[in-house]
Amino acid sequence: MNPTRTDWLNRLDRVARPVLEALSLGQLKARMPVEHHPNSLDRADFTHLEAVGRLLCGITPWLEIDPAALTGDERTLHDAYRQLTHAGIAAAVDPASPDFCNFSKGQQPIVDSAFLAHALLRAPKFTRSLDRKTLDHLIDAFKITRTRKPAFCNWLLFSAIIEAALFELTGECDLMRIDYAVRQHEQWYVGDGTYSDGPAYHADFYNSYVIQPMLIDTLRTTMHLDAGWQAMFPAILKRGKRFAEIQERTIMPDGSFPPIGRSIAYRCGAFQHLAQMALQHELPESLKPAQVRGALTLVTKKTLDAEGTFDDQGWLRIGLCGHQPGAGETYISTGSLYLCASAFLPLGLAPTDAFWSDADMPTTTTLAWSGGAMTADHSA
Repeated sequence: MNPTRTDWLNRLDRVARPVLEALSLGQLKARMPVEHHPNSLDRADFTHLEAVGRLLCGITPWLEIDPAALTGDERTLHDAYRQLTHAGIAAAVDPASPDFCNFSKGQQPIVDSAFLAHALLRAPKFTRSLDRKTLDHLIDAFKITRTRKPAFCNWLLFSAIIEAALFELTGECDLMRIDYAVRQHEQWYVGDGTYSDGPAYHADFYNSYVIQPMLIDTLRTTMHLDAGWQAMFPAILKRGKRFAEIQERTIMPDGSFPPIGRSIAYRCGAFQHLAQMALQHELPESLKPAQVRGALTLVTKKTLDAEGTFDDQGWLRIGLCGHQPGAGETYISTGSLYLCASAFLPLGLAPTDAFWSDADMPTTTTLAWSGGAMTADHSA
């Protein structure tokens, strides 16, 4: 196996195992610590669904791979994680389970129901392998979130992607929730592959945490339902390609990147969009898969290998590079941090895919800051 793929699997295993082992046994609430900002009082109500939805958002494309395409240690690990995830999802959505997650109290559940919905859309075959009882509980949980009004910002996409998942699961959905989110983001496009987060632009990574990945995947699932959405999608995908190009250029040769904006404690989750475009074979012509593999390897190592990133029991701690409690806003808690798993989306590509099999290539910034040959960047 490509040693870099092995390295990625080891790193993802370290992130995922405490959550899924505990959840599969109905012990997530008993085992997982709840680190949070001293001024936030209610994160224990939300942190467990955060951990589940965000972790699965990154891991399900790998679970979707046909086991026959895998060999050796990866095949063994894959089989184990499919079993853990089946049991874990069942525990999270069963009202009789001690780990039944909060889908109805407060506003936060609409956020992490959306990440769970996104996880399922990324792995339709794996989703169909869930037992009927679990699927029915999932449908009920997603429908409960309809009682929540999303904020007038990227949150509109939370409602939209939940409806996309309901369509995938039931064949029915509320088209208006999708239409409102899609058309409002058209109004919020500010140029050069970037959307504002609501009426005002914010310098942060929310185009990658939420906006671009959820907008693209909501439409991939549902655009055949509306001619207007179909007409909009090529331009939306073109913007996504440009934003992926920008993202790769922000990763420095040592794996660091600008610590700008909200939610920086999501660590390498800041590059979910770049990872998704690689997974979907939608990288721009200027970017080769091996370049992106190198860039994501650098950033996952930088943000997850620093001393203090994990506690003594293996749970993530608040920070960008190590343990930095001050990097967490009042809405950040232990469960929030597992969005970092979304940087590992290309593990959903088979080991024979060019992303893994092509020879190593330097990243754009490695070329730039070593005096190597590089091309000029152009806005879109």
